[in-house]
Amino acid sequence: MQPTLTETRAPETVEEEPRQHGVWGRWVRRFSATGLVLALLWFCVSFTPSLIPRAWYYQAVISGVSAIGGYGVGALVEWFALKVGLRVRWTARASRVAWWVLAGATVVAVPLSLVLGARRQIELRHLFGMSEDVPGREVVTLLLAVAVALLVLQVARGLRRLAHWLSLLVDNVVPAAVARFTSGVIVAVAVVLVLNGVVWSGVLSALNGIFATANDEIDPRLSPPTLAERSGSQASPESWDSLGAEGRKFVVSGPTLDELRAFAQAGDVVDPAAVREPIHAYAGLDPDGDLDATAARVVDELDRTDAWDRSVLVVATTTGTGWVDPGMTEALELMHGGDTAIASMQYSYLPSWISFVGDRSTPPAAGKALFEAVYDRWSGLPEDDRPRLLTFGISLGSFGMQGAFSGVQDLEARTDGAMFTGTPGFTPLWRELTDARDPGSFEYAPVLDGGRQVRWGDPVRTGVADLWGPGPRWEDPRVVYLQHASDGVTWWSPDTLWSEPDWLREPRGPDVLGDVNWYPFVTFWQLTGDLFVAAASDIPPGHGHVYKLEYADGFAALHAPDGWTEADTARLKAAMDAPVQGGSIG
Repeated sequence: MQPTLTETRAPETVEEEPRQHGVWGRWVRRFSATGLVLALLWFCVSFTPSLIPRAWYYQAVISGVSAIGGYGVGALVEWFALKVGLRVRWTARASRVAWWVLAGATVVAVPLSLVLGARRQIELRHLFGMSEDVPGREVVTLLLAVAVALLVLQVARGLRRLAHWLSLLVDNVVPAAVARFTSGVIVAVAVVLVLNGVVWSGVLSALNGIFATANDEIDPRLSPPTLAERSGSQASPESWDSLGAEGRKFVVSGPTLDELRAFAQAGDVVDPAAVREPIHAYAGLDPDGDLDATAARVVDELDRTDAWDRSVLVVATTTGTGWVDPGMTEALELMHGGDTAIASMQYSYLPSWISFVGDRSTPPAAGKALFEAVYDRWSGLPEDDRPRLLTFGISLGSFGMQGAFSGVQDLEARTDGAMFTGTPGFTPLWRELTDARDPGSFEYAPVLDGGRQVRWGDPVRTGVADLWGPGPRWEDPRVVYLQHASDGVTWWSPDTLWSEPDWLREPRGPDVLGDVNWYPFVTFWQLTGDLFVAAASDIPPGHGHVYKLEYADGFAALHAPDGWTEADTARLKAAMDAPVQGGSIG
């Protein structure tokens, strides 16, 4: 059996070609002509824009992988055509002309694609409100892309040689066709098993050790909290060291009492004299990985701080390393004058991008463990004497928190509202609700059942999530999805390898270029690149995977103090300091 990446020589010629072509000629004639044509096409297409402005090194990897993918498909098609007898015989002259035409097309198309691609990136940066002063590195991009493509090609050729060697060992025992088929299957299965079982497990183990060490490192700029309302303080059984790197940041974050009073004094909704110190209840990763035990420690912290006496309690599933979005914390606490509590916990050492690929079972298990523990305690309290229970998650945390519920009816039955931000496209509940959207609504901004209970924030302009487009009647408890049309975390999917998604069939979102289109194989790798830059430090809030000001709209819709108005929401956004850039997503 031939391997997946199969090559053939250029079509045979009628006239006998000279045997001496030189090293360069012999090397070139090892390539599939059809494969090279498709490689050139996909390489050029890879410079078209996607969702997020990308640096030259991301572009180089995307282009290199796209080119070798095109080559593999073209070589496979040519091999299959030859096997079924579709052989085109060229004269020696025609063959030489064809190669020169391909070379000429390459000389013209590649530089043109590099230049046009750079211009599109500038247009995209302008759409995002970013600086256009980006140094050109087209030559370096090209060289690195070629190096990536050749590296992948040589690995594939090595696997093909291995399969051929195995077939030679058994072709005296079984027919040659069976030997080739068997050897190909053996090599393919071995590669998959090694990658999944040995390489990937080893990589995960190594990364876990690296990030576990980073988790234990204490930032010298941070000091343990002195407030009893915070986990990690002297009043808390949760030690400062045990909270992990992101947990330590969370328990000391948020507005101070002076800042809360100043914001309250600027309006007439919260009495400045009634401002309280917000509660941050948090537990670090259990040494044995026991999620239920970790969740129980969080509930103990809620009991210790009397969080059940607050007006709002938010259960937040973190991202991979235990990160809680400080923008969410700031919006909630300023709005309610600190009469709030946030409960969260760490469930992994690994950053979200690693868990995104290698561990999709732990986040929903953690979300379920934490919510169930809090809900069991909360539901036992008198209905008229307990806080409003909200759930929250961003990115992998959104995926994890939604995993705590069997469906939207479960959400409605056991919460007073939910906010899910930058939800990954593989989240089952999000996918189910998005696919059930009303006819005529778009995938990037769905309308479900006329907006009766679940609504998506449509970012009509930076920092504004329009949740009231479907109308003023919105039943409680409300479910809010905040998402950007340019968020690669939401729109990445393996299906884009072969299938055009709805959001690329429909009109583009407000911060997506109109000439973003779907191309087989290439679009998948472009979106994969978008995953890594969607929350980069230079991406402005309101774009990509950077959310901040939209939290004001979300909490205003879910549960705002009595008397809260749109003017107060605008005042809250101003207080949240719009120019601050996006940070880590853990």
